[in-house]
Amino acid sequence: QVQLVESGGGLVQAGGSLRLSCAASGRFFGIIAMGWYRQAPGKQRELVAHITNDDSTKYADSVKGRFTISGDNAKNIVFLQRNSLKPEDTAVYYCNAGARMFGGGFLEVWGQGTLVTVSS
Repeated sequence: QVQLVESGGGLVQAGGSLRLSCAASGRFFGIIAMGWYRQAPGKQRELVAHITNDDSTKYADSVKGRFTISGDNAKNIVFLQRNSLKPEDTAVYYCNAGARMFGGGFLEVWGQGTLVTVSS
């Protein structure tokens, strides 16, 4: 009932920039929060950045000052602008959303993931 479509991954050199986007669609009452997680090879999935529908944000310490999360509430889209990329930012990035459903339920959904590779 809620689908997430991610875009913007790819290969970039260290020091470069990339922007990820994630659009939520489907039949739901509203999006409560959206965020980005990442999983590097051999590591656990970790939170990168998170934004609520009142624009409250949270960042992992490792990306503060380099990454910026923003959202378009009307279009249910979230962006992750990533600057000064480092090889250690290489990972599969996953979009995550929490949606309020019609009838009052809550649903958490994940995107399919997009690979970001930062070359040194």
